[in-house]
Amino acid sequence: MADTFHIGWYATGLRGAQMENTLADVTPTALRYGATGWSLHRSADDRYKFLQIVHFADKADFERWWHGHEMETFRVVTSGWWQVPVLYVPHDLIGSCYVEEAPVEIGNGVNAPEPEPVAEA
Repeated sequence: MADTFHIGWYATGLRGAQMENTLADVTPTALRYGATGWSLHRSADDRYKFLQIVHFADKADFERWWHGHEMETFRVVTSGWWQVPVLYVPHDLIGSCYVEEAPVEIGNGVNAPEPEPVAEA
């Protein structure tokens, strides 16, 4: 059961900034179609390369988004901004983990307060 879809985009010359901004606007629309999450990545080595990742519990919901008004309009308006073909690749999510940043007042842990002892009842 695929629930993560990776879409690779490669911007044409001098369109990297426009692609970044427009992809950043359109990617969150997946949530309207039942996506459980999304992320957008721009390569640090090749600034024209983007990876759009959306998480759906059901492939039919993904296809509704992919063929929906927002994504179709995006592809029409930006059709000269990226190289074809653009293919989505379904993936099975095996695991994930995200670590929240520590609050600023704790810092890097060097001066972290000692834990309070637990009183026994």
